[in-house]
Amino acid sequence: MIELNGGPARATDLAALALTGYGHFTTLRLADGRIRGLDLHLARLVRDCRVVFGAELDPARVRDRLRAVAARAEEPVTVRVTVFDPGLALERPGADATPHLLVTTRPAAAAAAAPLRVRTVEHRRELPEVKHTGLFGLLHQRRLAQLAGFDDALLTGPDAAVSEGTTWNVGFHDGRDLVWPDADCLPGVTAALLAGAYDGPQRRERVSAAGLGRFTAAFAVNAGFGVRPIAAVDGHRFDPAHPVLDRLRAAYLAVPADRP
Repeated sequence: MIELNGGPARATDLAALALTGYGHFTTLRLADGRIRGLDLHLARLVRDCRVVFGAELDPARVRDRLRAVAARAEEPVTVRVTVFDPGLALERPGADATPHLLVTTRPAAAAAAAPLRVRTVEHRRELPEVKHTGLFGLLHQRRLAQLAGFDDALLTGPDAAVSEGTTWNVGFHDGRDLVWPDADCLPGVTAALLAGAYDGPQRRERVSAAGLGRFTAAFAVNAGFGVRPIAAVDGHRFDPAHPVLDRLRAAYLAVPADRP
C-alpha cells in the first residue's frame, strides 16, 4: 500500500522524493491493530520534522493515517511513515516547507530472524541523530558486506568505536551487564523500549571494535524484527542462543503496544 496524505500517491507527487530524496521517516510494526513504542515514533517524527524542515508536524495527522492502516491490516505489517515536501525543489531547499505524509506498508518480517554475521566498517551517517531518507551510504555498505559473504555491516568511527548497524542499533552483554555503545548514532525506538524494560544491570560506554572479545553475546534491535542475535562480528563469535537473548526478547515483547 502507498498513500500520500490519505489518498492515492501519483508519480508526479513522488518525483521530489525519488529525485531529491530530502525527507525523514520512521518505521514501525503494526500487529493486531497495535504498535509498540507508538508515542516514541510520533515524537521522533515531530522532532525530526523541526530539524529537517523547520516545520511543525501534527502527530494527530499521523495517528489518523495509522488508524486507517490498522483498520485494513489483517496480518502484521511493517509501516513506514515518510515526511517530505513534493514542492521543495533541488534548487531551493531553503524555501518554506509543507510536510506531506507518505505511508507505505509491506508484510512484517518473521518474528524470529536468523542470527546475523556482520563486519565492521568505518562509516558515519550524515546527521546521525535524525532518521532521514539518505540511505545510499548505508545500503552501499550493506551491499559490500553481503558481497564479501556477510549479512550486514556494523558502523564504526575513525577511532574504531562501534556506533550502530546500517538500519539497526546494537547492544552487547559482558556476562553481567547489558552494554550500549556510547557513540553518535540514531536514538532507536526499539533500543529505548528495551533499555527501559530490561530489569538487569546495563550501562553505556565506548565500545572498541578491537575489544569485542570481552562480550559473550551481541544483538541487533529495530522495530521490524525486535531483538535479533548477532552470531559474529568480523572474527569475534558470539553465542546466538545465549540465555540473555531470551530475557531481552521477553522484556521487549512485554512492552505494551498501543492503538493509534
